[in-house]
Amino acid sequence: MQGNKKKKEISIQPRVTEFLREAEKEISESSREIKIELPDQPEFFKTPVRFGAIPVDKLPLGCDKEQQYKKLYPQISLPFQQVEKISFGHPDLQPNRLIFGDNLHIMRMLPSNSIDLIYIDPPFFSGRNYNVIFGDQNEVRSFNDIWEGGMPGYLTWLNARLLEMKRLLKPTGSIYVHLDWHASHYVKVEMDKIFGYENFKNNIVWCYKTRQFSKRYFNKKHDDILFYTKTEDYPFNWNESGVLEQYSDSTISKYKLKDEKGYYRLCGRGIKGSPIKSAKDVDSKWEKTNPELVVRNYLAEGYAPSDYWNIDIVNQVAIERIGYPTQKPEELIRKIILASSKPGDVVADFFCGGGTTPAVAQKLGRRWIAGDISRIAVSVTRDRLLIELLSKDTKAIQQSLEKVPDISIEHWGVYEIPKLVELSNESFRNFVISAFNGRFSTEEGLIHGYKGGIPIFVGPSSQEEIITKKDVVAFAKEIVTKKSKHQGTMIAWAFAPSAKDAANKLAAAHAASIDFVKLELTPIESAKFSEHITSKNPEYRNLLKFILPPEVRVSTKRVGALEYEFDVTESVSLNPGGKIVNVQWDFNYDGERFVSTQGYSFIGMKNNKPILKAIYKFDQIGERRIACKVQDDEGGEKIYIFEMNLK
Repeated sequence: MQGNKKKKEISIQPRVTEFLREAEKEISESSREIKIELPDQPEFFKTPVRFGAIPVDKLPLGCDKEQQYKKLYPQISLPFQQVEKISFGHPDLQPNRLIFGDNLHIMRMLPSNSIDLIYIDPPFFSGRNYNVIFGDQNEVRSFNDIWEGGMPGYLTWLNARLLEMKRLLKPTGSIYVHLDWHASHYVKVEMDKIFGYENFKNNIVWCYKTRQFSKRYFNKKHDDILFYTKTEDYPFNWNESGVLEQYSDSTISKYKLKDEKGYYRLCGRGIKGSPIKSAKDVDSKWEKTNPELVVRNYLAEGYAPSDYWNIDIVNQVAIERIGYPTQKPEELIRKIILASSKPGDVVADFFCGGGTTPAVAQKLGRRWIAGDISRIAVSVTRDRLLIELLSKDTKAIQQSLEKVPDISIEHWGVYEIPKLVELSNESFRNFVISAFNGRFSTEEGLIHGYKGGIPIFVGPSSQEEIITKKDVVAFAKEIVTKKSKHQGTMIAWAFAPSAKDAANKLAAAHAASIDFVKLELTPIESAKFSEHITSKNPEYRNLLKFILPPEVRVSTKRVGALEYEFDVTESVSLNPGGKIVNVQWDFNYDGERFVSTQGYSFIGMKNNKPILKAIYKFDQIGERRIACKVQDDEGGEKIYIFEMNLK
């Protein structure tokens, strides 16, 4: 067999040699005749979205020409619920707002052209679990939606929000979007479409040092912050103290002479070659012809800022650290706020996380709006703001900032039942009709509103007062008397069996006689109540819900002199499927306002489980009032207060 194989190889060889000779001959005769044909690759040769400053007609990813993002994410209107108002004695001022809820829908409820500066630090497209900081189910649901469609899904999700931010910005407004290497380049392309290529001002590089280390590539030690404006008419306070770059000691040592304006000047020689002994020895004309010998436009306190920022991260031992894993340094936010706003301007952060943006805005005398999808993030931010304000003399702060506005803490879509039952019947009715997507009635009587022309009755705010047969009959009579449409909807916390029987009889009679009314009884916490939302988008089923506070159980154990362990692991969520995910501690509760003891606002996670124990050492013996605020992953929260005799 080997012999046959060898003969076969020998017989082929002359033909191969002849082919090569012919090929060489063709090439030598005319190399220009050789053509390489490439397959059609339309995606490869695709026209860019923008070429320089020239726009190409291309919408942002996922955007519909007519409905923008309201086709993918239908607009719904729900009321804000104020769960707390922290007063600083100036009710005449518009309050600062801290809002818990989905930021897309929150922004759609805010007026256009109302914000001066937006900074956002949205979840990075890293796929890492740290995007879900607290295990809060609202975070989990939101971020699952982000990753579902890969990069296009992420960009579509973010674009819908960026378009709303553009609407909210004043014509003089600016926006800073904080990202990392995973998606910054993709988001830049989308922001060019939304804000305009010509309104892109900077790709700021924030450099920092971390423990991350690799021997396989250059270590990633920076984030990107994309800076856009809404128009060309925008503020930029480049010479503000805190924005200017600082001279290094070695640089300052070179520039020893300063004039009356604070300019540093190089030591050199004057026009006639004589040594310069002071800034006055420098002739202005000579400066113009010898600019290399004079430092111009450099102020004594610093020099014009660049887009390359060296700012330390908030590490484990930083004074400002609150325990929030992705916390950004105050110096970073301070620089942005000082550069692009002035005192009294409105600063917004719709991914506020640990609250750095509102905390810095508050210190700098700016008004602010902040929000987050996590109830725990909102609670941590609230405490951080109060700690900042109450750790100093409040009067001194008010004098330095003139007047400190109140802080309104609000919910959108996730509503606390205990706060609702505290409302007056009239306020409760208005809230329920708004959440039901109805309109209010100005008439006297039992018809409180309308939806689609059908009369609405709303029961009392108290959960103890249930709707009875008497209420059903009275409402039906009023409809028959006043309206041609013999239909109605009764909304309440609960209905007695007699009320249900009466409604069923009316419905049966309605089929045979026009003198009777067909009534629908709709419990507030039912799927029927939120049907107007889920009918627009099935994924909206969690946007409207009513929640209960958890049942808090605290155990204490003395572990040393004036040192105690506190444990809430036996606490229980009263919301279906809920679990306890965070606890905050106030070991010096004053009986009026809960303010977490520093370091006890968010203790963190261990093995992907929340740490629900805390150890605290008191400074003296005696009676002490202590409070803890416990949160579940559905948005429920409760403050539990108890007293201890310390030993």
